[in-house]
Amino acid sequence: MNGIDEAVRAVRAGEPVVLPFDTVYGLAADPANEVAVRRLYELKGRDAEQPSALVAAGVDQLLDCVPELRGADELLLRRLLPGPLTLVVRNPARRLAWLSGRHPDTIGVRVPDVHGTSAEVLRAVAVLVATSANRPGEADPRRLDEVPEEIRRRAGAVVDGGELPGTPSTVIDLTGSEPRILRDGAMPAAEALRRLGTAVRSG
Repeated sequence: MNGIDEAVRAVRAGEPVVLPFDTVYGLAADPANEVAVRRLYELKGRDAEQPSALVAAGVDQLLDCVPELRGADELLLRRLLPGPLTLVVRNPARRLAWLSGRHPDTIGVRVPDVHGTSAEVLRAVAVLVATSANRPGEADPRRLDEVPEEIRRRAGAVVDGGELPGTPSTVIDLTGSEPRILRDGAMPAAEALRRLGTAVRSG
């Protein structure tokens, strides 16, 4: 197992790293480094036109990275996050467009509820791009030994967080007039929509 310093060093050097999140093991990199993101996609075997989420240590760090989210979207983010949700939001400035595939005017964002090494790494780097540490179409890894050996071998750092829940995040599209569940996951859709409804009414 590699430690916090090695994982942070790898991210800053533009290398992908394997980290435990609040859902499954993820493959992560520096989102502002387009070359690093390409390396992540190549290691995973992911189509470059597929989006990946921007993962932040907290809502404040997320807003620093995508300041256009301040305002109405910020109210929603603060009510829903942290937690096992990926929220697709508007990205009018097309920031970090290489994370968004065919839709650069939107971006998926996450603030996971993580602790230990992953939380320390996130706090040190503020934001990451992350996707599940598996090959496309394969099961989401809940233990480190379920991450493909080649991914572990070629990653700049690997952190073992023990056994994780194993269900990926629930994905909600907030870019339209009504929220749309794109993937039912770790947070039941009904609970996510209940929280979202509360957030909308309070705004």
